[in-house]
Amino acid sequence: MDQGGKLIVFSAPSGSGKTTIVRHLLQQPQLNLEFSVSAASRAPREHEKDGIDYYFMSLKEFKDHIKQGDFLEWEEVYRDNFYGTLKSEVDRIWAEGKNVIFDIDVVGGLRIKKKFPEQTLAVFVKPPSVDELKIRLKNRKTESEEKINMRIAKASIEMATAPQFDHIIVNDVLEKALQEAEELVAEHIAAPTTPKND
Repeated sequence: MDQGGKLIVFSAPSGSGKTTIVRHLLQQPQLNLEFSVSAASRAPREHEKDGIDYYFMSLKEFKDHIKQGDFLEWEEVYRDNFYGTLKSEVDRIWAEGKNVIFDIDVVGGLRIKKKFPEQTLAVFVKPPSVDELKIRLKNRKTESEEKINMRIAKASIEMATAPQFDHIIVNDVLEKALQEAEELVAEHIAAPTTPKND
């Protein structure tokens, strides 16, 4: 992988609003961002499109890519439910001369930060509270009560990793969170990068 532009990671428990923040940032032309589409070993949800929301793969395809070392990071988020970032995706965006923005799992976000410490800005989006998170997940009406409870249990573990990120944004008032995210990203992109020699 070539050393290209900057990497911006947004991670958060499901329902924290990170996707809304990432979508907002992608609409700011001055930031020159392109979304890194993750790979997933699950079927698309109703409104999801392959290659836009995720690269949807079968479990076997995903595991073959792991064996071939095609991922920058990957994780089994739930049993037989894999998500990951293909190296080719980051190379594609860098080849276009753009900065890469990720909307990924906490573990994946920290792995990218570790691999590219100088180039990566890692931001953790925190919900105002776990209770608020549960309300947001229920309002989505996309998952069963059991699935929601699984996500809430996972959220508590994910919240504990927040201090390992460069910045924490508490998404209480969306407008404020969007502005804060925009300022952080603009500052990161403007900063010079000194690539470390391995």
